[in-house]
Amino acid sequence: MQIGVETAKAVDQRRVFVVDEDEITRAALQFMLHDEIETHELATLEEAYEKGEGWLKPDVVMLGVSFLAARGPGLVSEINARFPGVRILIVCDKAQEATAVEGLKAGAHGAVVKPLTLEAVRKKVDTILGRRGAQPLVQLGMMA
Repeated sequence: MQIGVETAKAVDQRRVFVVDEDEITRAALQFMLHDEIETHELATLEEAYEKGEGWLKPDVVMLGVSFLAARGPGLVSEINARFPGVRILIVCDKAQEATAVEGLKAGAHGAVVKPLTLEAVRKKVDTILGRRGAQPLVQLGMMA
């Protein structure tokens, strides 16, 4: 474990699926979170659905905005149907905020805007899981 990692968070049995087409983004998010939460990197939603069957259901899905761009905002309902009670965070950059806003309007719970930082990502996940160290879930310029 790294310095600054809260042991209570590392053992609270929570699970995050990072679903993004971009391998670098997946790896970065997994690296930022793995010390404090069980984190799985997945390149497609189909992989996530397969992995999430049975006992390995996620508490949070960090969803790359490219999936919303390709499949539309109805994708949020599809994920909620597959994983009842899951919290969805959309991962995007400034140029993709309009697509992220559509996902939020469709029921996603928050967004993480690139550039990604360790502190911001951990705080966002803590917030969505109701842990200490929370921060606002939506920080998109287009939501103002």
